[in-house]
Amino acid sequence: MSVILENANALEQALRDSEEFKGLKAAYDAVMNDEIAKKIFDDFRTTQIDLQQKQMQGLEITEEEVEKARKVVETVQQHEQISNLMAEEQRVNDLINEVSRTITKPLEELYSN
Repeated sequence: MSVILENANALEQALRDSEEFKGLKAAYDAVMNDEIAKKIFDDFRTTQIDLQQKQMQGLEITEEEVEKARKVVETVQQHEQISNLMAEEQRVNDLINEVSRTITKPLEELYSN
């Protein structure tokens, strides 16, 4: 195995061991263990995926779908556990984006010259 892949595997484990990921897992488990929160979250994810698929297929999103999505987002934002989950997810995404910027720096430097 190349050194880069070995380091990638170590990075995967470091992400799993990070406080950011542990916070996300705890927030996710809290939502999944609460029947109401889970249903709201599942509705949110289904709505999100449906709209993304329509958008990728070049299909028009109706006003009715936009209104439904707005209501689902409003409900999600009002639920403390789901809001916490989304905040924890953002922390992990920020960390991953920073890692991505770090590992792609050689390419950025190569093409910026």
